[in-house]
Amino acid sequence: MYTNKNDYRKAWQGVYPLEMEYQRSEMQPQFANIATPSEIVVATAFTLEIGDTTGSVHFCIPYSTLEPIRDVLYSTIQGDSVEQDRRWIKLLQNQIQSAEVEVVAELAHAPATVEQLLSFKPGDFIELDLDPVIQAKVDGVPIFDCHYGTSNGHYSIKIDQLLTTGSPMGWLGEERHGG
Repeated sequence: MYTNKNDYRKAWQGVYPLEMEYQRSEMQPQFANIATPSEIVVATAFTLEIGDTTGSVHFCIPYSTLEPIRDVLYSTIQGDSVEQDRRWIKLLQNQIQSAEVEVVAELAHAPATVEQLLSFKPGDFIELDLDPVIQAKVDGVPIFDCHYGTSNGHYSIKIDQLLTTGSPMGWLGEERHGG
């Protein structure tokens, strides 16, 4: 498998400047030897999905290779976790806002046994205790407090309030202002 060493250099550029040199390659995993059995290694695996094909890529890096830049790696990881990437936030925001979800607003529940359900006939009434305020849910999670009614001859709900978890951060990572 051919890989351009400049690609590796670019990939590591933000972390640590590296100079790569091709030494050899091995296609058979049983013959690949980058560490001894007693050596400490950093191992990670990624699953790649391309169309209907799925495969795993496994990386095994001897700790002795990473140890000289350990402090740089730790500081980069911590720095990246605090710093926000506005491009990703904007991209995720656009994707989330365009995602279609099913909103469910249940007017009421009526407990019944199977025997009672089987005995119902056309024209029978089921008594309901309707609350004036109902919750609209997405995937079972309450999102809005609403009132129900009609609008232009259609049953409808009117959103009264967005329900939040009390966090000062909005759904999309930005800080909320007001209430």
